[in-house]
Amino acid sequence: MTDTTTTTIDIPGYKAGTWVLDPAHSEVTFSVRHMMISKVRGVFGVKSATIEAGENPLDTKVTASVDVASVDTKDEGRDAHLRSADFFDAEQYPTLDFVSTGVRYEGGDFLVDGDLTIRGITKPVTFEVEFGGFGTDPWGNYKAGATAKTVINREDFGLTWNAALETGGVLVGKDVTITLDLQGSIQA
Repeated sequence: MTDTTTTTIDIPGYKAGTWVLDPAHSEVTFSVRHMMISKVRGVFGVKSATIEAGENPLDTKVTASVDVASVDTKDEGRDAHLRSADFFDAEQYPTLDFVSTGVRYEGGDFLVDGDLTIRGITKPVTFEVEFGGFGTDPWGNYKAGATAKTVINREDFGLTWNAALETGGVLVGKDVTITLDLQGSIQA
């Protein structure tokens, strides 16, 4: 096993510095079981995200905030219910927040550990990160792309509302898959 605390990882195209998220080319999505038979998918608007990339990628720090009121599942009634006190309580808790606590490289995978806060409840989570690459856009901006994914138990964050189904089971599953598709640019 590689000691990830002292290892320096070489990523072709990687640049240390402050990276800022490009909201026009980034999104935070989620999916959760519905009626035990299908999945509902939704998207949140990213309020802010910054990546402080260290000289060693394993020293990178990430902070991000998502606008709860922006939740969109393509159903206005469901979205209003998700914003209500039954779920996210957007009026009292307007953001979902993530602050990294460490970056690891294990088994060929980058893992970003951190604290996720939903409804004022903070729990540790780990995102598995897949780099898309680096490149310069037609306007000379140096860009990076990545996808990160984690699964949380929504009940751990106080999202406990549910309804029993006549046929057995419940309306909303416990496990929620969160996927971040991100593109950012380095600040000069």
